[in-house]
Amino acid sequence: KENTIYNPSTPYAVSRAATDMSLMSFFRNYQFPVAFTRAVNVYGPGQQLYRIIPRTILYFALGKKLQLHGGGKAVRSFIHITEVVDGTLRVARQASAGEIFHFSTATNISIRSLVQMIADQMKVSFEDNVEIVGDRPGKDAAYLLDSTKAKEILGWSDKIHLEQGIEDTASWIRDNLDEISKQPFEYIHKQ
Repeated sequence: KENTIYNPSTPYAVSRAATDMSLMSFFRNYQFPVAFTRAVNVYGPGQQLYRIIPRTILYFALGKKLQLHGGGKAVRSFIHITEVVDGTLRVARQASAGEIFHFSTATNISIRSLVQMIADQMKVSFEDNVEIVGDRPGKDAAYLLDSTKAKEILGWSDKIHLEQGIEDTASWIRDNLDEISKQPFEYIHKQ
């Protein structure tokens, strides 16, 4: 829920928590007009290629072997960018200053099951196209948010099922494969 105490486990998560805490202190001390949105595992066309959904689709399309960290045991709730944009716009128009809203789906899925779903949709063999490797440092077991407040106060809801969103992302990759395959597949840290 929105009032859950922070417990960041990676440098990125710490920086996000610090930003929220800093802005909240400006709101509490100076009535700075800020409202907060949180979403995890956002996906869709145009997403960075190192993220699991576009990476899996791209690797399968190019016949590259996908490394599945930790066997894909981590559990996530994936939300389409269109729904996050809708929620953010609702917060900008309706929320009171200082409020926090989560945007997430109720569907939780392991990374392994997600990759299997993509393999099935693309009609490729999971076993032939996936390599199980060790887990990454600091990887959390689950990222799960409760969106009840956004549904009740903002009238927001998630409508795009994961299978539909994956097909949407796969279409973007298929339609732009020549250009996308020229882009870096790995995360590039920008300073």
